[in-house]
Amino acid sequence: MATPPESPVEEHAYELEPSRTPKPIPVALEELCRQTKFSKQEIRVMYRGFKTECPEGVVQEDSFKDIYAKFFPHGNSALYAHYVFKAFDVNCSGAISFRELLVTLSTLLRGSVYERLRWAFRLYDVDGDGAITRQELAEVVVAVHELLGRRAPPGSPAARLDDAKANEQVDRVFRKLDLNQDGVITIEEFLESCLKDDAITRSLQMFDSAL
Repeated sequence: MATPPESPVEEHAYELEPSRTPKPIPVALEELCRQTKFSKQEIRVMYRGFKTECPEGVVQEDSFKDIYAKFFPHGNSALYAHYVFKAFDVNCSGAISFRELLVTLSTLLRGSVYERLRWAFRLYDVDGDGAITRQELAEVVVAVHELLGRRAPPGSPAARLDDAKANEQVDRVFRKLDLNQDGVITIEEFLESCLKDDAITRSLQMFDSAL
């Protein structure tokens, strides 16, 4: 079936199983609609923008970091962008396909609180082993502080104070989430703790407008 000029995504949209050097693979638009909460028209619009910015059909990590740097010019966004990139890169190929981008955006913008929490868990589970350690939580918290420009120059008294505050924050959150106090946070513990926290629930419900 011929593709209308305004619908470039109708016959090919994203790669299903990208290799280490991913190439776009034809996929029906209907399949993208089934896998996400976007309409056909929304997908077409996003695909046109995606192909304009990423003509090779995938987003590389360096490009992803450049995007974050533009949005957070007053901080060091590289580390946080790295963790977010890994969470988007579901197939662990080293590049984000249009499908991966679309599915993740669907989760973050239109997903339930439960779905968004599962994605957040993936972000904090840095090594992808199914559990969050205190070290992993600390790494992401530090990355957020750097992203927002809250880290003082290394070695300065202010930096030591920042580190102490960050450690206190990590300890407090980790104790709250590690329900059985065994030193790791499982997905079940993460979901149970966060779903009981009205503040977290409210912030997730507002995520679509924040973006």
